[in-house]
Amino acid sequence: MRAMTEQQRIGKKGERIAARYLRRQGFRVIARNRNVGRNELDIIAKNKQYILFVEVKTRSFASPKYTEGRPSDAVGRAKRLRTAQAALDYLREHPTKRCPRLDVIEVYLDRSKHYKPFKINHIPAAFSATGAIL
Repeated sequence: MRAMTEQQRIGKKGERIAARYLRRQGFRVIARNRNVGRNELDIIAKNKQYILFVEVKTRSFASPKYTEGRPSDAVGRAKRLRTAQAALDYLREHPTKRCPRLDVIEVYLDRSKHYKPFKINHIPAAFSATGAIL
C-alpha cells in the first residue's frame, strides 16, 4: 500500500470535517468514499427529506487572511457530471423517497495552526444532474 501524499491527507481531513459538519446539521452519513461504477462519491448523507451526494473540496492556506480562490472552483463540469452519474447509479441500486441533492462542501484549513479548519462553506444543490451550476 502506498503512503498518502500531503494533498491526499488534506483531502481526507476535509472529508472527516465535512462529515462531522453534516452530522451536526442533522444528517446521517451513510457512506464515505463510496465507489459507484467507475465514479466515487465523497459523502452520502440523509435526513428525513433529502439524500445528499456531497463533493468535498479542501484547501489549506498559510493564514485565514490570505485565502485565494474557492475550493469549489475545482469542481469542474466533468467532475459534476461524474458525481451526478454516480448519484443516479446509487439511486438505481438504493431507491428512496427522499429528494436527491448534489451538494458541495468547501473546507478551509489554516496551515499555521496545524491544519485547523477556520471555515466550512456548505453549498446545497450546488449543481444539477446535467452538471449545470445552480
